[in-house]
Amino acid sequence: MDRRCMNTTDSTTDSTIEGPRGLAGVVVTETELGDVRGREGFYHYRQYSAVELAADRGFEDVWHLMFRGTLPADAAERAAFAAETAGLRRLPDEVREALPGIARAGRLSGPLAGLRTALSLLGASAGFRPVYDLDPARRAADALAACAAVPTLLTALHRLGLGLEPVDPREDLPYAANYLYMLTGEEPDPVRARAVERYLISTVDHGFNASTFTARVIASTGADVAACLTGAIGALSGPLHGGAPSRALDTLDAIGTVDRIGPWIRERVLAGDRIMGFGHPVYRTEDPRSRMLRDIALGFGGPLVDFAVEVERQVEEILAELKPGRELHTNVEFYAGVVMELSGLPRAMFTPTFCAARVVGWSANILEQATDSKIIRPAARYTGPTPPQPVPLLD
Repeated sequence: MDRRCMNTTDSTTDSTIEGPRGLAGVVVTETELGDVRGREGFYHYRQYSAVELAADRGFEDVWHLMFRGTLPADAAERAAFAAETAGLRRLPDEVREALPGIARAGRLSGPLAGLRTALSLLGASAGFRPVYDLDPARRAADALAACAAVPTLLTALHRLGLGLEPVDPREDLPYAANYLYMLTGEEPDPVRARAVERYLISTVDHGFNASTFTARVIASTGADVAACLTGAIGALSGPLHGGAPSRALDTLDAIGTVDRIGPWIRERVLAGDRIMGFGHPVYRTEDPRSRMLRDIALGFGGPLVDFAVEVERQVEEILAELKPGRELHTNVEFYAGVVMELSGLPRAMFTPTFCAARVVGWSANILEQATDSKIIRPAARYTGPTPPQPVPLLD
């Protein structure tokens, strides 16, 4: 028997099992996709360090790893997969024609909100069917098509929101470079394209975070790939999840100058406010993604990087003084904002760029969950007035 399907109790009849708030630390399934070791400051994709993959491999290689279980064995396999995914970047005509209206409707909420609508439309247009009814090959084909289309949808919605025409994808450019090309209309500088690619690789997957868990819950119902991904995007849009990179950079803007760092941080810590870009629910040491992105930022250099490094130093000192015994370090959002800013990405596209990477991890989780026929259905403990109460009659 698949151990993921084993239950020790029937949740519909026994509500005595307690769970921590937010299900923190609760194991809900088994996965072969990766793991986050918070006390070690380490995470991996299918046994390979995600940070090392970001340093040594391209995005398509990691995509291949997540979907097909292995890294490309040679240059030919790498090129074949890159060509396969690049050929899926163009959108169906009916989706392209709908994008201006979606962009107008979402002009105040941005591309990520529009993506939920556009991706649903893409799934309907492509005839995505419930994963419950599909064989593994067809599920994987739908997921591959959705992942390839997400950067095209995001960049088109962004440009249309600015009154600009979308830029058609190029099949000769790698995933990250093509993303920047569709965003700006210009072939990107290789250094900046590689910086963004490393960021994308580092954010493909990260354990059972809120959006990944959402995708798997929906997949457990047997819904189609587009439905699963749309739910995940909704979870990602929350500022306590993927919505923080631009907010972390906004913090640097709010502080403004080096002499204001100490007073600004002290005031907020003493008020109990959260400092965006610091702390993580899993890591009890430095976030390895932050360490990698700091190195990328230092490679760019300049006043913004110098200021960010000094803010990090002083924030950690102040937190150690005011919150002794708590390990609070920068998380991925802090230096992600710096790297994306220096790579020429507008702040409105920070979280959508995160989404352009995480869609691959979500899809890999959807495909894995689809092999398990057990629906995810936890229980809640009722805490309202004692039932049953008599129904009051109206006079």
